[in-house]
Amino acid sequence: MTSYKLTYFNFTGLGEPIRFLLSYLDIDFEDNRIELEQWPSVKHTMPYGTLPLLEIDGKVLNQSSAICRYLAKKANLAGSNDWESLLIDIAVDNHKDFALSLKSYWFDPNEESKAAKYVTLVNETIPFYMEKFEKIVGENNGYFVNGKLSWADFFFVSTLDHLIYRLNIEMLKDRPNLQALREKVLAVPKIKSWIEKRPSSFDLA
Repeated sequence: MTSYKLTYFNFTGLGEPIRFLLSYLDIDFEDNRIELEQWPSVKHTMPYGTLPLLEIDGKVLNQSSAICRYLAKKANLAGSNDWESLLIDIAVDNHKDFALSLKSYWFDPNEESKAAKYVTLVNETIPFYMEKFEKIVGENNGYFVNGKLSWADFFFVSTLDHLIYRLNIEMLKDRPNLQALREKVLAVPKIKSWIEKRPSSFDLA
């Protein structure tokens, strides 16, 4: 029997899409969670000094998108042809670009410049991306790509809690298409089961 071990921090973030996909596939996996205070002492043991890592039968894999894509193919959530797969990859990368644009705010140690960045995020960056996402989902029958469930939907929904926690803003307010997408993904039986049993973390309400 194939063994799976996911190593990530004790919160949702980039580890959660992998947890969603493993759960959707009904794969029993070891959910190895590292506390933030532990990270400096173990970072040097990671292949590229980053997380998440997925070990499959002891083979260590990094890069969250590649791992998700691999699992999504097993779950038939990676598109039915090359074109769909491309559009799914684009949807995921657009979301990752959005998250990347927030990092200079998250990690800014200067309170004055951080406050200024927050104003820009709330008034410009977040509306720019979220309105585009809202429109795309509205045009695709309630999903990101081709009117059906894909790992792009899992990726968006599974990382949302962490973004909301980091920014302290309800990003789905007045965005009914994205709200409905979130509800649909969380209602998928195997995802619902994972949500009910997953450990609590600081970024979950």
